[in-house]
Amino acid sequence: MRHDLVRMLVHGVVLAGLIAFCIGPSLAQSAGESFFKTKCAACHGADGKGEVPMGKKLGARNLSSAEVQGLSDAQLTDVVTKGKNKMPAYDGKLTKEQIGELVAYIRELGKKH
Repeated sequence: MRHDLVRMLVHGVVLAGLIAFCIGPSLAQSAGESFFKTKCAACHGADGKGEVPMGKKLGARNLSSAEVQGLSDAQLTDVVTKGKNKMPAYDGKLTKEQIGELVAYIRELGKKH
C-alpha cells in the first residue's frame, strides 16, 4: 500500500513537471502580448498594423511590415526603450526583460501577417 502511494506521488510530480515544461513557453509569449495590449495596442492596434484612430492620427508604424520586421532586435529594443518620433520611451516604465518580451511579441506579429 505504501509502495502504491509513493508510486502515485512520483507519477504526479512527473506529470506536474511535464505540464510546467509545456506551458512555460506560452506563458512567456503571453507576457509579451500582455505588455503589447497595455502599452502599444492603443496606437498600433491589436494586430500591430496601426490602423486604429489614434495610430492613424500619430502615424504609428505597421509592426508587421517588412520595414519594421527588418530591424534587428537591438534596434527594436532601442526604439521601445528610447521612443521615436511621437512614440514614448519605455525606459524606466518596463524592465529590460519586459522590453525583450515585447520585442519577441512584435516578431510574432510579423509572422502572423
